[in-house]
Amino acid sequence: MSIDIVIEVENKPGALAELTAAISDAGVNIAAATFTGGGENAELHILVPHAEPVRHALALTHKAVIAREHEVVVVDVRDEPGVLADLARKIARSGVNLDTVYVATNNRVVFGSADIDGLKQALGKA
Repeated sequence: MSIDIVIEVENKPGALAELTAAISDAGVNIAAATFTGGGENAELHILVPHAEPVRHALALTHKAVIAREHEVVVVDVRDEPGVLADLARKIARSGVNLDTVYVATNNRVVFGSADIDGLKQALGKA
C-alpha cells in the first residue's frame, strides 16, 4: 500500500528543505513529491509507504500540518508518449473520478480517488 500525504506549509525559503529533512530524519523514504502553491501557503504532496512516521516527525517539528492523506494506487509504466493518456482513458471508462495524479520515481504514476476500490479494479490492482 502507498499513501499520498498532503502537507500544508508556510511558503517561504527553506520550507521544503525543513520538511524533507524532518521526514528523512524519521527514516522515511519519499518515493515521489510535488510542491505547489503561491501566496502565503504551499502544499507538499509526498508518496510514502506508511503515514505514521511522517505524522510523528511533523508533530515534533511543528513546521507543517497534514491537510489530508489517502491510499493511492501506484502503477509501473514505460517512459514513453501516450502511457498516461492510455491509463487515464482506462480509468475514465470504468467511471472512476480521479482526485490525484502525479509521476513518481522509477517510471511510476500515482493515482488517487475517493473510489479506491474502483480505481484498483480499473488498473488491475484489486
